[in-house]
Amino acid sequence: QVQLVESGGGLVQAGDSLRLSCAASGRSFSINAMAWFRQPPGKERQFVAYVTWSGGRISYVDSVKGRFTISRDNAKNTVYLQMNSLKPEDTAVYYCAATSKPWNLSVRYQYDYWGQGTQVTVSS
Repeated sequence: QVQLVESGGGLVQAGDSLRLSCAASGRSFSINAMAWFRQPPGKERQFVAYVTWSGGRISYVDSVKGRFTISRDNAKNTVYLQMNSLKPEDTAVYYCAATSKPWNLSVRYQYDYWGQGTQVTVSS
């Protein structure tokens, strides 16, 4: 089992920045990739970004490219999401996820482990 604990959400104004953190514990050696998903109010959970643990392969959804940066610290088993130039449409519960699978890493159902979620609210 892998446990994921997120932190760093909050209420900010449009244009502000936030950094989310997700610490993995347990069988973290089995992780191939970690990702951030988000679920806006009344909508389905959607992919934001992923990073592979060994090769550093990174991908983003188009709507956050140039504003969000995903990074990892292997020594701390932690992944980060730096969010800049936040917009009201970024408002959502943000979830950290981990998988041992090596493919289709932007697909929600590829992920076996999930954090509890952290609320990000961006006011206009």
